[in-house]
Amino acid sequence: MKLIRTTIEGVVKIDIEPFYDNRGFFARSFCEETLTLAGHPFKVVQTNISFNKETGTLRGLHYQNKPVEDSKIVRCERGAIWDVALDLRPQSKTYLGWTATELYANKGCALIIPKGCAHGFITLEPTTQVLYMMGAPFVEELARGVRWNDPTFNIQWPMPPTVLSNRDANYPDYKCP
Repeated sequence: MKLIRTTIEGVVKIDIEPFYDNRGFFARSFCEETLTLAGHPFKVVQTNISFNKETGTLRGLHYQNKPVEDSKIVRCERGAIWDVALDLRPQSKTYLGWTATELYANKGCALIIPKGCAHGFITLEPTTQVLYMMGAPFVEELARGVRWNDPTFNIQWPMPPTVLSNRDANYPDYKCP
């Protein structure tokens, strides 16, 4: 595994380092010890799958409020996504900043989204499936979100969404705490 910092504090891309032979390849995609030694401790408590039928499906931007903030590792298992992490931590040097990474199933990379950051993606291919490794359990009453096109963040999506939930489309404008 190779860890690559992004422009947002604590958001890290995980690239696999495949070992090839005549069968294909083998690669480590998650290692708790490696992440901890690199300063990104992560314990998986839940995994989730998101299946998306159409190109242009947008999910997010979601996060979970205190006292059970969630961190996640996001990996595309089929298809491709444009994955976004948005820093909502007022104490962070990168507060209100965002970063995006294309995650392709055939490349095996992932993105670590730390606590206090919102997460969302748009599908780049049909029949895309995304795996979430969660660092905290889901608590419905703490689930929150911000609108994908809120002018406060000015996220430059690669395309307008064609499929979007009513909830994600109608979050109010973000108000700084």
